[in-house]
Amino acid sequence: MSQIFPAWTNKVPKILQLVGVLGLVFTILIVWYYFSPEHTDVGYAPEQPVPYSHELHAGQLGIDCQYCHTTVKQSAKAAIPPTATCMNCHSQIKTDSEKLTAVRESWDTGKPVEWVRVHMLPDYSYFNHSAHVNVGVACESCHGRIDRMEVVAQAEPLSMSWCLDCHRNPAPNLRPVSEVTNMQWKAPMDPQEFGQKIVEAKNIHAPLYCNGCHR
Repeated sequence: MSQIFPAWTNKVPKILQLVGVLGLVFTILIVWYYFSPEHTDVGYAPEQPVPYSHELHAGQLGIDCQYCHTTVKQSAKAAIPPTATCMNCHSQIKTDSEKLTAVRESWDTGKPVEWVRVHMLPDYSYFNHSAHVNVGVACESCHGRIDRMEVVAQAEPLSMSWCLDCHRNPAPNLRPVSEVTNMQWKAPMDPQEFGQKIVEAKNIHAPLYCNGCHR
């Protein structure tokens, strides 16, 4: 009785197994690379209830970050400015602007403007703004050049590996505390060398152990 299938079909199961394994490995690599914060989070720029321009306020007008985010040096969190902060200026400037309708309604009703959070960490991660700012980690190290953003977008992945890279070598991200909000500041020498002097002067030992960030 003649063979129904040719002899080469005996290799089909092995070929299918090989294709399956390679396909699984390829899928894992795709997910590992493209589903990382570098690709899923960087560039996130949600629409806000008020079209607030950091490029105008922080850039052109030179308003210091701490005028709105008042708690960065005293607290773990950077406070979202209340409507009263906006009205300090806009009770007299652009009082009829359509872009500020939500701000005026908030002022009249007492209901806060519902800003959309841009930079988010998982609940199991702990980040303290004051601990970083008070040793000279600049705002732009994590948030990018906010003073050039018409719409705020996430500039860095804020991933565990990204944080650990800085904790292992914080020197390039350090500057005098008085300059942490100054996005025009440049190190007077090589940033690594300049930052290393701050590391030594302040005896900085950024935690690399788990409960430094997971509490």
